[in-house]
Amino acid sequence: MATDKVMDDEKRIDKAAYVLKAVAHPLRIKIIQMLNESTELNVSTIYKNLNAEQSLISHHLINMRDKGILDIRRSGKNIYYFLVDSAVSDVIDCIYKSKILN
Repeated sequence: MATDKVMDDEKRIDKAAYVLKAVAHPLRIKIIQMLNESTELNVSTIYKNLNAEQSLISHHLINMRDKGILDIRRSGKNIYYFLVDSAVSDVIDCIYKSKILN
């Protein structure tokens, strides 16, 4: 049964690498921080607060949604993005607190 544990560990490691790659961009980290503080936001609010092009923000939002980090809620013509799991923010906070950035 040790091989089952190794396989489970490999799957978890692969998933961890997948999530880290998905958030490995300064704008994505900023978006995650914003969503962690506001629960959900629409694209207009995000790109205005980050002073970035709407198309660029949309690209990052779609990418993170495709990877399961974000999801959406529709309300009329508006689409609101939110974090699927706030643990992603915890990972970013952990990196901030580590010696890596100091």
